[in-house]
Amino acid sequence: MGPYLLGLRLSGRRVLVVGGGRVAQRRVPALLEAGAEVTVVSPSVTPALDDLIAAGRVTWHARPYEVGDCDGAWLVQACTDDRTVNTAVAAEAEAKRVWCVRADDKDASAAWTPATGRVDEISVAVTAGGDPRRAAGIRDAVVGALRDGTVDARRNRTKPVGVALVGGGPGDPGLITVRGRQLLAQADVVVADRLAPRALLDELAPDVELIDAAKVPYGRSLSQETINELLIDRARQGKFVVRLKGGDPFVFGRGGEEMIACARSGIPVLVVPGITSAVAVPASAGVPVTHRGVSQEFHVISVHVAPDDPRSTVDWPALARSHGTLVLLMAVERLPNVVEALLRDGRSPETPAMVVQDGTLPTQRAVIASLSTVADRVSAAGIRPPAIVIVGDVVRVGQEVEMVRAERLP
Repeated sequence: MGPYLLGLRLSGRRVLVVGGGRVAQRRVPALLEAGAEVTVVSPSVTPALDDLIAAGRVTWHARPYEVGDCDGAWLVQACTDDRTVNTAVAAEAEAKRVWCVRADDKDASAAWTPATGRVDEISVAVTAGGDPRRAAGIRDAVVGALRDGTVDARRNRTKPVGVALVGGGPGDPGLITVRGRQLLAQADVVVADRLAPRALLDELAPDVELIDAAKVPYGRSLSQETINELLIDRARQGKFVVRLKGGDPFVFGRGGEEMIACARSGIPVLVVPGITSAVAVPASAGVPVTHRGVSQEFHVISVHVAPDDPRSTVDWPALARSHGTLVLLMAVERLPNVVEALLRDGRSPETPAMVVQDGTLPTQRAVIASLSTVADRVSAAGIRPPAIVIVGDVVRVGQEVEMVRAERLP
């Protein structure tokens, strides 16, 4: 018999995921997006899951599955590569009348994870007799028709070749370009950054190879040389490779290095620009990076090294003298050094500053302070990367907008 389809509202409900590999990496972001309280049980996890754990979004028990782990769960996902373990997890869930999805055996699974997609407020979920590839294909057609405003949404274009450097935007999956999303749907291989929109990964067909290229600050990372080699290797195998990045590939995204490496190996490269977080995140917090009569210039600076580091190529004295907006990326850990340099070289200590964490995402939050106090405020608030620092009088423009809105409320 066919399944009874149901949309689960998981907000605030415990979901157990047993296994910390690529299947779990695909499913956990979607569970988090639904508001679930996710617990992962696995001796090890992928770097992308590790980042979610470090951010406090996922609870991790770093050990093998044990009887009793299903207690209190509303839904269980058995995602290990060990059939015996998955069988034991499913048996416990069945005994406790908890729905369990087995990633390794559709016939033994009490529930199936459908191929899902979302366009605005419309969610699409497709099952196809437990055939995930077929379900994903149907899902793609329906989502494409909704997105493009067509009925059939047939794909008649020739499949791309080589490598596409796709900017995924600042975090919200709805902010990737239409072209980027189209190419992602046609990928054979996806090499995803830590800051790429994770929710998009759950839309990938099951046969797409997902390579985790996360660079966790002060943690595990895949070297740029290794990433270049992976892009070239998979493209030479005749596969279409999408390098999915956060923001824009060419704004501190090292896309230029990857393009050069592919070109030297004769691999065709397509570049799909993305919305850079340097502009989008301030905008999401209500701050324009330029504003008439306030700032007619803005500077985007990478602070992956401190101002006094000999490797820095940034003219900090010139930035301190400038009246333009400063947008600082990768600056949270070195914010005290940045403040010291700007104040030393002439910026007013009363210059407004804002730090926005998780910009464009539901978890977005911001701290507003003066330049002289912002580092202490950020530390006290526990702000962590990814975060954007904005320095300049445009921060007051955002505050003014909020005041006007508050005054107009009934």
